Amino acid sequence: MTLKSRITDDMKAAMRAHEAARLSTIRLLLAAVKQREVDERKELTDADIVTVIERMVKQRKDSITQFEAGKRQDLADAERAELVLLEGYLPQRMSEAEIDAAVDAAVARTGASGPSGMGKVMGVLKAELAGRADMGLVSARVKARLAG
Repeated sequence: MTLKSRITDDMKAAMRAHEAARLSTIRLLLAAVKQREVDERKELTDADIVTVIERMVKQRKDSITQFEAGKRQDLADAERAELVLLEGYLPQRMSEAEIDAAVDAAVARTGASGPSGMGKVMGVLKAELAGRADMGLVSARVKARLAG
């Protein structure tokens, strides 16, 4: 089952169960996927959909920060509920040990040494770890690995 069909099935289930908040979030997600398909004039793969979901997750995290700074806990809680639902569609997150192993393998594969090789290593890792690891953390690990 593709990720898109799983999301569509979840939307139908939310409709049947009359779960308005869940249904709204899933509809937002499907609208974002559809918009990207129209923009790019192609059917999105699961990896492309994961990218859309990651962008939406980042937006929710930013919104939560802003709402909490503005003392709007009610809105922050609503964003948190959407965040949990969206993260449910992302692949299983990698542990720090798995990230370190992937960084070591990518450095060995590219033959990178020193900070100038960071772009090559990140290019390899971005494709491999999309949706499974926080790329900010991966970038920090690569930088530390190539520095010393």
